[in-house]
Amino acid sequence: MATIRPFKAFRPKPEFAGEVAARPYDVLNSDEAREEVKGHPLSFLHVGKPEVDLDPKIDIHDRQVYEKGKENLQKLISQGILLEDSTPSLYVYAQTMGNRTQYGLVGCASVEEYWNETIKKHEFTRKDKEEDRCTHVNVTNSHSGPVFLTYRDNAEINTIVACVVSKPPENDHVAIDGIRHQSWVIKDRGTIEKITSIFKTIPNLYIADGHHRSAAGARVGRERAKANPHHRGDEEYNFYLAVYFPSSQLRIMDYNRVVKDLNGLTKEEFLDKLKSNFSFVESSAPVKPAKKGNFGMYLDGKWYIFTASHSLQCITDSVQSLDVSILQDHVLDPILGIKDPRVDKRIDFVGGIRGLGELERRVNSGEMKIAFSMYPTSLDELMTIADDGKVMAPKSTWFEPKLRDGLFVHFLD
Repeated sequence: MATIRPFKAFRPKPEFAGEVAARPYDVLNSDEAREEVKGHPLSFLHVGKPEVDLDPKIDIHDRQVYEKGKENLQKLISQGILLEDSTPSLYVYAQTMGNRTQYGLVGCASVEEYWNETIKKHEFTRKDKEEDRCTHVNVTNSHSGPVFLTYRDNAEINTIVACVVSKPPENDHVAIDGIRHQSWVIKDRGTIEKITSIFKTIPNLYIADGHHRSAAGARVGRERAKANPHHRGDEEYNFYLAVYFPSSQLRIMDYNRVVKDLNGLTKEEFLDKLKSNFSFVESSAPVKPAKKGNFGMYLDGKWYIFTASHSLQCITDSVQSLDVSILQDHVLDPILGIKDPRVDKRIDFVGGIRGLGELERRVNSGEMKIAFSMYPTSLDELMTIADDGKVMAPKSTWFEPKLRDGLFVHFLD
């Protein structure tokens, strides 16, 4: 059974929502965030990446960085920019990108369900990133950026959400990137009880994006439970902020790769080694793979489309059969010498939102030698791997649009 818990969110007043809402802390580096907040004093990046308000020489993990985040969050509240709802509520959060809209329910997920694997994962987390988010949660005493959860569609929930969004939204703004963000409040007790009871029939939730936020929320919750001699289990720290989307509405984009060199090989030697497991032809246009088992490759100013052999496409293991795994296991590792893409500095990853032109740019500039364009991992593949208790290769999924930070804040007490 899965939990979605109502809470009293701190939310920006509608007239400030567009200024407050910010891209997630982990899609921008510190320099990019400093540029983004220029002229935007209400941006939630002042909370999520508070180093933007401090000397760039200060280590981003220094305690004063987190304290600055706490100060900035309290300032938004004291200035009346963020207001607390009077009663525990659920919310609907809609994002429109182009002609496609996805509708998620905003509530709190259970810390205990993270640990007992009702909430399923498909990626490893890094300890340093976990520690960063744990400290941020503890110092600010809040979950200020939601975890992106998905679940297999439920017709009753879809019907309830459709009814809610048939009324005018409380917040409706279009961000600078053209993505529209809307939200509705569900205060009716009967509707909330109906939603929470339906979720109790849903066997599993899946982390689509936000593994480090989820791990931090779960760790902090467990630590606070141990430190509280009067722990009951219903305290706010036992739950963390999440947006729950039905899987049919989500879109995973390609997550492409660029590599600095050919591992000492000439172009001809590399292509010759590729022939053992792939067939390939030159393409007159940039290659965006149209189906699983196909890959694009940009090398020396030319695009190629190459296709995995029949034997590779017949792999049945849920992880090894992923295109990202096939590329890693049969090209990046044995031919290009990239054993661990998590730490190897010779490889970088480019979200599909940036387009194939970004791959060409990185190679044409001389920064990288070769680029690979990928066919996206599917939601079914993600959930099957999570159900199998396995993890994907690094950088297997790129979700768009990204959830915005600052539209909903959950305090731990």
